[in-house]
Amino acid sequence: MKQAIYKGSDIEKLIPQRAPMMMVSHFFGATETDAETGLKILADNIFCKNNHLTEPGLIEHIAQSAAAFAGYNALQSGEKVVLGFIGEIKKLTINSLPAVGSIIETRIAIVQEVMNVLLMSARSTVDGQTVAECSIKLFMDK
Repeated sequence: MKQAIYKGSDIEKLIPQRAPMMMVSHFFGATETDAETGLKILADNIFCKNNHLTEPGLIEHIAQSAAAFAGYNALQSGEKVVLGFIGEIKKLTINSLPAVGSIIETRIAIVQEVMNVLLMSARSTVDGQTVAECSIKLFMDK
């Protein structure tokens, strides 16, 4: 696995979610326009069923990855980390449901930013294979 700059409970600096709802376990890094996150799927994950992460779990992981990116950018700018709200998810494709023990790696990219609205693209992979991708719109509570 890549080296994470935030992992475990340090992720709480970037997002408001707490256990058992934390769906990002690693923040690998970011540029001005994109970031990479990860999630190791554990058997006790509340979104797991039949030894696999469910569709809502994948969506929540992507949403929290986008929020972690926004939180990271806020910290880097010396600003307060604010709440973000999903405004829309479009073009969602789920190719497979990752098994317990898998590590999801997600790349989030800013497509457009207008005032307090972020339009982002997301692609999640396991072992290099795309498991999900979508566009997500976040409203930031600034």
